[in-house]
Amino acid sequence: MNRRNFLRFAGGTLAAGRQLAGDLVSDRWRIFELNTRIELLKPSGPTRVWLPEVHIRKMPFQRSVARELRAEGGTTEFLKNSEDGLGITSVEFPAGVKPSLSLISRIATKNHVVDLATSGKAVQAHSLELQHFLRPTKLVPTEGIVRETAVEITRGTRTDLDKAHAIYDWIVDNTFRDPKTRGCGRGDIRFMLESKNLGGKCADLNTLYVGLARAVGLPARDVYGIRVAK
Repeated sequence: MNRRNFLRFAGGTLAAGRQLAGDLVSDRWRIFELNTRIELLKPSGPTRVWLPEVHIRKMPFQRSVARELRAEGGTTEFLKNSEDGLGITSVEFPAGVKPSLSLISRIATKNHVVDLATSGKAVQAHSLELQHFLRPTKLVPTEGIVRETAVEITRGTRTDLDKAHAIYDWIVDNTFRDPKTRGCGRGDIRFMLESKNLGGKCADLNTLYVGLARAVGLPARDVYGIRVAK
């Protein structure tokens, strides 16, 4: 799917204040409505579509308010990965049915600031959750060149916050956005470090930070979304 064309059909508009629940109004929440429409013009045989959904967990800065899915002639299933906080809608159309679907998601958001220098005020995570975000994956190893690079970057740091800042600064100083990268990139961080080609797009640069952080014991995960307001 062409990302540019996809984003033509995904937008954010501010909903009327009367649609907000009382507690959302008093807490300065704003509701946005995201409309996604997908239509395959030249289908061949059965068609399957996987559509990312709004974060399924209740966050301090974001809540899912409502969703409306239309996929005439298709069968739908909502798939959850609670550990990673992911939601995916799977839609399957049989051969002979024109694949067309629309998803309307209403989300509430508000500004959220965390002072990392002040201990004790951050939301506490369970130890199992933190361990999950330290694990290596196929494209995000935490040993070899990834570990070696992370150790060198954080050499001389004393606290976890110092390590996080050091890795961030290194990413800013050494990587760049490469417009020629296909899609959002693959996020193959071992290849990036071994080839010394540190250009890419969001899935490459974000994942490189995550892998380097995990390699020195900092739980980290990717977060993606759609920009809907300034």
